[in-house]
Amino acid sequence: MKAIAITEPYKIEIRELPMPQPREGEALLRILDCGICGADVASFTGNQPFTTYPRIPGHEFSARIVSLPENDRGLKEGDIVTCNPYFNCGHCYACRKGLVNACVDNQTMGVQRDGAFCEFITMPVERIIPGKGLTPRQLALIEPFSISQHALSRCPVLPGNRVLIVGAGPIGLFALLAAKSKGTEVTVTDLLEGRLEMAKRFGADHVVHAGTETADEELRQITNGDGFDVCVEACGQSVTFLSCIEHACQGANLILIGNGKRETNFLHSVLLKKELNVFGSRNAYTRDFEHLIELVSTDSTVQPERMISAVYDFEDAAAAFDALTHNDGHLEKVLLHFSD
Repeated sequence: MKAIAITEPYKIEIRELPMPQPREGEALLRILDCGICGADVASFTGNQPFTTYPRIPGHEFSARIVSLPENDRGLKEGDIVTCNPYFNCGHCYACRKGLVNACVDNQTMGVQRDGAFCEFITMPVERIIPGKGLTPRQLALIEPFSISQHALSRCPVLPGNRVLIVGAGPIGLFALLAAKSKGTEVTVTDLLEGRLEMAKRFGADHVVHAGTETADEELRQITNGDGFDVCVEACGQSVTFLSCIEHACQGANLILIGNGKRETNFLHSVLLKKELNVFGSRNAYTRDFEHLIELVSTDSTVQPERMISAVYDFEDAAAAFDALTHNDGHLEKVLLHFSD
């Protein structure tokens, strides 16, 4: 079979590998479509600290079951599915507490272990999630959608809440969809006009260009000076975290999705003064995937596939990664197509 390998920063090869052989309890899957995650781009540019080379990237995917053992989950050959790609050890304290998404030895496909950018993979049956009629491209978007869905499940997000989402990349836009599905009023900020236009198309009630001198005043006017009930940080930057603190109302919930790479200095007393609740969020649970598959299949207003900016044949992966490396904000989700 063919597989995409990042052999070193900025170098991609199409490699010929032996067909994977399922072990006990595993299914053989034929990959259909895969999304390119920001973590994959970071591996490509050498900015992913958990990646070693060579590495087969990819953890946002849909697949068709080629073969599988007998199971009690109703799965059968030919089903179109997705999978939970976060492998946990099962015995650390986090796993014993049920926080398998935060396993201390977490191995995400495409980062700490080889991923799905190949024609075939094997997968433990318990990690396979039925697609329930969703298209392969829709299913390839469920994993990044689940990151935002899980984040917004970390605390109460109630109908009528004013929600601020800082960052309108894919995860920020998926957070927008998740927040709107809860009946909230959503404001999105970003530095790129193209992403703000996308946020409008996805139903943002307000968008604010974060690079203007009037941005802070515009955000204050949106809430009549009261502040936002929920602030979602989806950039991982110090300045955006501090912006969330500034524009949160008293007693607000702050949700951190963006993976920061630099230290943030601030006077922590502001957390006490406003009595803020700060929630970190990592990965997702299988139930987040299942919830979103049900949501997309039953609610026609939730259309994550509208976020797809381009689809490349998998053998053109180098061009796809190059496009994302030089993205000016007009590319949201880019997919690689492996098979029909």
